[in-house]
Amino acid sequence: MSQSPDSDTVTDGIRILAAARFDPDQSDVDRSQYLFTYRIVIRNEGTRRAKLLSRHWIIIDADNQREEVKGAGVVGETPDLAPGQSFEYQSACPLTTAWGTMEGSYRMQLEGGETFEAKIGRFFLTSKNALKKSPR
Repeated sequence: MSQSPDSDTVTDGIRILAAARFDPDQSDVDRSQYLFTYRIVIRNEGTRRAKLLSRHWIIIDADNQREEVKGAGVVGETPDLAPGQSFEYQSACPLTTAWGTMEGSYRMQLEGGETFEAKIGRFFLTSKNALKKSPR
C-alpha cells in the first residue's frame, strides 16, 4: 500500500488495510458531489487458504445518512488467497457531503468450507480542501 493505511484490522488471520483520499478532479464541490477513492489490501496471514465470497459496506455521510452495499466479490473478482498471499484493489465512493465513514466486512471461506466475516475497520472519507469549500 503506497499510502499509510487509515484502517488496519485482522480477523482470523485475514488482515485488511484500507486507505482513502478525496479526488478533487472527479468532484464538484459547488454541487455537493464528492468522490473519494479508496485502496484495499487483503492479506492472508493465517495458515489456511481463504476465498473472498462477498462484501458488505456501511457508508455514513456527514448528514448521518446510512447506506449499505452488499454484493458478490470485489471489483468483479473473488480472490482466493493461499497463506502469505495478498490481493489489492482500488474503488471509489461518491458522497453528497464533504466527509463520511466506511466500514464493513468480507465473507471469507476457508478451505474445508467454513465461512466467517473478516472485519473492515472504520476509515474516514475526508479532505481538508473539500471541508473548506463546503457549507457542511
